[in-house]
Amino acid sequence: MSCLHRTVRRHPSLLSKTHVAFFSSYLDRPTSFPLKKVKVVLLENIHPRAIEIFENEGYTIETYKGALSGQELIDVAGDANILGIRSKTQLDRSFFESIGWHNHRLWAVGCFCIGTNQVDLAGAAKYGVPVFNAPFSNTRSVAEKTLCEIIALQRKLFERSTDLHTGLWKKSATGAHEVRGTTLGIIGYGRIGSQVSVLAELLGMKVVFYDPLKCLPLGNATQLDSLQELLQVADGVTLHVPATSDTKNMINADTIQLMKPGSFVINNARGTVVDLHALADALKSGHLSGVRFLNEGTSTTATNIPEVDLGVPVSGNIRILHMHHNVPGVLSKIHAVLSDYGINVSAQFLQSNSQHSYIILEVEPFHAKLITRELKKIKETIFLRALL
Repeated sequence: MSCLHRTVRRHPSLLSKTHVAFFSSYLDRPTSFPLKKVKVVLLENIHPRAIEIFENEGYTIETYKGALSGQELIDVAGDANILGIRSKTQLDRSFFESIGWHNHRLWAVGCFCIGTNQVDLAGAAKYGVPVFNAPFSNTRSVAEKTLCEIIALQRKLFERSTDLHTGLWKKSATGAHEVRGTTLGIIGYGRIGSQVSVLAELLGMKVVFYDPLKCLPLGNATQLDSLQELLQVADGVTLHVPATSDTKNMINADTIQLMKPGSFVINNARGTVVDLHALADALKSGHLSGVRFLNEGTSTTATNIPEVDLGVPVSGNIRILHMHHNVPGVLSKIHAVLSDYGINVSAQFLQSNSQHSYIILEVEPFHAKLITRELKKIKETIFLRALL
């Protein structure tokens, strides 16, 4: 039986040592802590199976569908013994400091995902809170998703699907290619990267990879000595690296220029590993594949910006592409500018992620230079273009 739910009898001379070894000084009862009093707080709609496991242990469970932050997070998790999160809840040093050294009861943080960059690991360690993750939780899922995206990009599946939904039947295979015989470059050969390697090779792709550590290649994959060498030989690149100071903006203007014209980048790692502005420039110039993004603003299959598809532009209208920081009020500012000039919006599509929002607006003809100049004045603007 665990000492957490069983009253332990000890000789008086051993009691203080037992207390120090098994119990923290801030617990109410020195020799007993009923499991029903163990409070587990699970945020971000964690899978019911986890709830079932904790309930079977006799713990008290509180669940929340979304992520929490600030004082709300402290109010909910301040008296928790176990805190379960996914990737959106940020546990920074101020969180661990705010719950206090002597008052808090937090025993562990469980990240129900692969990454732990949303947690200040040093701050947690300072207060004696171990942080656990689930390194194999979605390894295969991400690997399969990556292969799907590679095939979709190479065979132009999204373009053909959109055409069909708009009533267009195009039998042309222009720009669509088999993946067999192409070279896939994998950056990061860990659990996910190595799985992608195996699956890609089964499809007939030649696999090369770069990892700062010496890795055992699976199948016929080849480890290259440098990132630069990989970018020069690959027909497409997929990233599977953690968010660190070394990987921040590793795909940037300089590294993109090393890539083959018309190649693709898939970022199924962290958003910080790709320089968004450099990627946008490469798409505009045509150096990287992105014809539909250039002609229609469609960002479907993009892996580091929100996916938006407004369909085929209506003849005679003008399409505005506006990417901005995801903060409240920006959409109102955009509409205010258009309203001031009497411009009617016939269609729009907005999608957001944790950092960015991307909106496509289809509007009646107007003086493009004048309106885009006004929209650029919105301080949250990252990228703006008008398709005439």
